Amino acid sequence: MIAMDRLEQRILCLRGERVMLDGDLSKLYGVPPKVLKQAVKRNMGRFPSDFMLELNREEMEALSRSHFVTLKQGRNIKYAPFAFTEQGVAMLSSVLRSERAIRVNIEIMRAFVKLRRVLSEHASLARKIEAMEKKYDRRFKVVFDAIRRLMDPPSGRIGVQRE
Repeated sequence: MIAMDRLEQRILCLRGERVMLDGDLSKLYGVPPKVLKQAVKRNMGRFPSDFMLELNREEMEALSRSHFVTLKQGRNIKYAPFAFTEQGVAMLSSVLRSERAIRVNIEIMRAFVKLRRVLSEHASLARKIEAMEKKYDRRFKVVFDAIRRLMDPPSGRIGVQRE
């Protein structure tokens, strides 16, 4: 239905959480952003702070340089975007109540699970390299430093980075 790599590109790291933005989700669900926001606002009790965040000005500015490049010249974002955690995305299917929302949510949940698995494997590999580094002498320090640099994700913008 939706290419996994396309979904994974839409998952951001914001305030230490993996999230998806309301604009991206509205495109995936095939509904206008306004409709998605209205559905959320009518059901705010379903979206506690660990399910949904509202971006602050600094986060919006950081994203506007990379994520919202499709805005026409001179236009600003009228309302701060919502960012939904994995649990918030799951809750969206219950407030949107469409077959497409259910199918899209299933694909998004799979993307979050895959990302979690990859990050876990990455952490496991880092621990193994650290153990090997302790085991071998200083001659291999350059090799281990190079491996660590390859494993480190590129530095993200102010508090916002693509996963």
